[in-house]
Order: sequence, then structure tokens, then C-alpha cells
Amino acid sequence: MTIRDWPISEQPREKLVKQGSSVLSDAELLALLLGNGTKGKSAVTLARQLIKEFGGLRALCDASYNSFCEQPGVGLAGYGKIQATLELGRRYLFETISRGDAFENPSITRRFLCAKLRHHCQEVFGVLFLDNAHRVIAFEELFHGTINGASVYPRVVLQRALAHNAAAVILAHNHPSGVAEPSTADKQITDTLSTVLSLVDIRVLDHFVIGESEAVSFAERGLL
Repeated sequence: MTIRDWPISEQPREKLVKQGSSVLSDAELLALLLGNGTKGKSAVTLARQLIKEFGGLRALCDASYNSFCEQPGVGLAGYGKIQATLELGRRYLFETISRGDAFENPSITRRFLCAKLRHHCQEVFGVLFLDNAHRVIAFEELFHGTINGASVYPRVVLQRALAHNAAAVILAHNHPSGVAEPSTADKQITDTLSTVLSLVDIRVLDHFVIGESEAVSFAERGLL
């Protein structure tokens, strides 16, 4: 039975229109992205199997192209739709924080940085560049490392901050281990960057360490 054979009130697209997207299950939302199932299998059934196979929605969304396309019934089109949807979400969050004070809206800033960095398998160090009203000018991933760490060069951070004419920055990096607790090295590089940037009157407002289920703020911990 295909989804079209279901009662109209149970079809995911109709439910979304009439009741809102929040009432749909993960499988129903994924089915809307996939569009079609396979022979003898509805899109919802296929979506349920994919979520189960990868061990959850986040793992599925973070899957590589090759591992995703190894699953029967999906391919480039399905992978492309999922990645495009994730990127739209990240851009929505970026536009949201760009319209206000990024430092005064830490929850939105945290969500954006998590969306940008959490999925990386290696450590990535990024910077939000802000104007003197703390509005976002740009976000850049400046350094990519290994699963254990990334080398951060203060000179490069300074050059990029000056290029953007930034008045302040918010630092962020992920811990591929999933543990967001700041390390001694994290604290040392934060102190170094704060010192270097202060020489040209650029403030380090915060440093977020992104883990699997949380993001630790240096400012909230009193580490800045």
C-alpha cells in the first residue's frame, strides 16, 4: 500500500498542512523529503528503516554520501534533499542571529554554532566576526584538524578579523569525542587570542566548545 492509499487525514503532507509540522514523526518528515518509497514499501516505511539502520535521525543526517547510498531505495536525490534541508536550516539560523545582537542572544548563537560544527568528524575551529553592535558580519571555519585537535594560528584569526573590520569575535570549535568540557589547551588558545586581538581593540566575547549533546560557553563558565 502506498501513502496515497492511506486515509487522507493520515497522509504526512495533509497532516503537516492541517496540524503543523511538529505533529509529524521523524519518519514522516523524512518521508516528505524522500518523496517516494520503493516497490512494495511506502516512503514512511523506507524512512523508518533508514532511521533504524543508522541508529537515529542525527546519525542519518550526518552520514556520508557513500554510506547513505549503500542503503536500498535511496541515492543521490535523497541524499541531496537531506543535505539541502540541513543547509537551509543553518542559513536560517545565520540570518536570525545576523539580525540582532549575537552576544545578547546566546541560545540562537549556540544553536547556529552547533548546527555548523557538531557534525564534523575532525576538530574544526570557527569564528563569528561581529561589528561594534555585535551583529554578525560573517562566520568562517578557519582551521581543520584531526579527531584529536586542530592547530589554531592567532595571526590568521587576527588577519581575518581585520579583513572583516570586526569589533568583536565569538570563537567556537567542536570536540569529535562528543565531550564538550574545555581542555587546558582550549583555555590557553582562548587566552592567547584574547591577548592578540585586544592589541587592535577587538574583543573575544565568548568561546563555545561543541559536544554531542551540549555546547559549553566560556563566558557562562566565567572563563573569559
